[in-house]
Amino acid sequence: MTAPLVVLVGPPGSGKSTVGRALADRLGVGFRDTDADIEETAGKPIPDIFVDEGEPHFRELEVRAVSAAAAGHAGVLALGGGAVMAEATRELLRELPVVFLEVPLADAVKRVGLDAPRPLLAVNPRARWRELMEARRPLYLEVATAVVDTAGRTPEQVADAVLEALELKTPHD
Repeated sequence: MTAPLVVLVGPPGSGKSTVGRALADRLGVGFRDTDADIEETAGKPIPDIFVDEGEPHFRELEVRAVSAAAAGHAGVLALGGGAVMAEATRELLRELPVVFLEVPLADAVKRVGLDAPRPLLAVNPRARWRELMEARRPLYLEVATAVVDTAGRTPEQVADAVLEALELKTPHD
């Protein structure tokens, strides 16, 4: 069984994909995003899954995608913002090096934009983001090996902080 070197969790706009790619480059490993896995499996974008089959179906696909990636990817893994909502996923993450990328609302809004296709942020995105964080923050903290604040940092600086927090060495160290 192969396990990820790093698993990134956090809300939309925290930089999981961008930081994940930077980390993978530095560590000389692959990058995998479970949202991309879900879209590939479903053959359609996530917003379309929400509309066509509903959120419960999407969450089932998400649990399966996280389980497959956690068991078969030795690089950097980024999870969708809501993946931690499933108990099965949280249980799985307890054995892995998980970093919660914490981001203030203002930064998340700048990064995500208010018109991005985020199904759970479609109506009143700022208020909805706050609600999601109230529900999810304790779960991010529950699974996190480390917490890295992304406020005012470039993706490269966040990647450095993740490497430091997990005490990971790059091939160049």
